[in-house]
Amino acid sequence: MFVQTEITPNPNSLKFLPGKVVSNQGSFEVTKKEGIDNELVKDLLSIHGVEGIFLGKDFISINKEDKISWDEIKHIVISLINDFYSKGKECVIDNELKENNENLQEIEKKIIKILDEKIRPAVAKDGGDIRFKEFRDGIVKVQLQGSCSGCPSSTMTLKQGVQNLLCHYLPEVKKVEAI
Repeated sequence: MFVQTEITPNPNSLKFLPGKVVSNQGSFEVTKKEGIDNELVKDLLSIHGVEGIFLGKDFISINKEDKISWDEIKHIVISLINDFYSKGKECVIDNELKENNENLQEIEKKIIKILDEKIRPAVAKDGGDIRFKEFRDGIVKVQLQGSCSGCPSSTMTLKQGVQNLLCHYLPEVKKVEAI
């Protein structure tokens, strides 16, 4: 197996592509190994300098401390991913969890649809995700995950990309903020 890597706009985040399914439940972010029983997730979080991991459908993004170089940890991450899949595992996260959107207002459902169809695929290419949290008084609050969390260019992406797109399609939206 050959694990490929891709750089992201965040210099402290690297995207690892194992060429296999990583999560069939959607995206999943972990920053603490306490309470986690997944072998690979625990091992990755145990690497000195790793601050968090983000699992997408077919990739794993690793966020590291600024003072640690990728040369120090990249080979360890690749080795752990290879070991995990070589044991015959099909994916890292194998639960079908669906977000419950039944009790949302119509405008919130429209916001989520635009995020899912137009924004999340682009954000996933950079090793991250964006999650809708709330809409109140014209302000959409979202959570940035994976490579997007702590990325120097995330503020510009949020304002020039996400906010402009949501305001264009939904006049009720006046502003987008990350929480």
